[in-house]
Amino acid sequence: MKCTRCKKIAAVALPSHNAGFCPECFKVFFSRQVEKAIKERTLFSKEDRILIALSGGKDSLALARELHLLGYNTAGLYIDLAIPGSSETARDHVERFCRDLGISLHVLEMEKEGMPIPEVRKKFNRPVCSVCGRIKRYYFNRFALDNGFSVLATGHNLDDEAARLFSNVMRWDVSYLGSQGPDLPAEQGFVRKVKPLYRLSEFETANYSFLAGIDYCYAPCPYSKGASFTYYKYLLDELEHEQPGRKISFYEGFLNRGRQAFDHIDQEGGEKPGPCPRCGYPTTGDICGVCRIREVMHR
Repeated sequence: MKCTRCKKIAAVALPSHNAGFCPECFKVFFSRQVEKAIKERTLFSKEDRILIALSGGKDSLALARELHLLGYNTAGLYIDLAIPGSSETARDHVERFCRDLGISLHVLEMEKEGMPIPEVRKKFNRPVCSVCGRIKRYYFNRFALDNGFSVLATGHNLDDEAARLFSNVMRWDVSYLGSQGPDLPAEQGFVRKVKPLYRLSEFETANYSFLAGIDYCYAPCPYSKGASFTYYKYLLDELEHEQPGRKISFYEGFLNRGRQAFDHIDQEGGEKPGPCPRCGYPTTGDICGVCRIREVMHR
């Protein structure tokens, strides 16, 4: 197979685009997909200060590299969850990556916050992934607001977004469908959140990371086994194999023709969030979810 762009021998075949690319042209393709996502959805501009949520995995590091090369004003934040066999390895990859590229890096340690995930896991009877996700969202958002960042960017790719949309449609979770998308505007207490990789699949980010020489972390979280999204991704992968391009058409079709039907459902008649009396984070409860976790941890 020849490269669609330069006619050299192709290294990456993309049936969803009816194309193939040599290593250098694939990196150009990847960059243009990121730029297209940013411009079509007006995710941010060169004037914005962008905080990138870094996990050490291929997606967040690929995003950080690409935004850095495109000349955006970026910094990274890594949240050390103190998970044995995972957090230390991921942190090492993030620190070396940012040092090599000259990207400013901030680190928050949950051990110092009194919420290391292994200890949190012992205190709660529900799956720890939901608790961990709440903690990470809280600290990414709070750090961005407290330090003057106008945008929080995450490395969620097309597979992540299509699986989430599929899950929400299967449950007809209209409140989540109303907020589904690669761009969530800033609100009182919340920084603007964006997902510039939403046009790129996990296969494509993996190829980009390999071809760009990104040394990313392979160590999976030991607590993630059995997560429902893994199965949803498997189902969508099977569909994509039979019908190339189905993931992007499903997701973009929702963004262009479906999301507006759910835009205000989560706001109609719902209780408006107010500041948590303990930390100021928006909540509809007596205290926010993370302060409630702190309360349980301190008992």
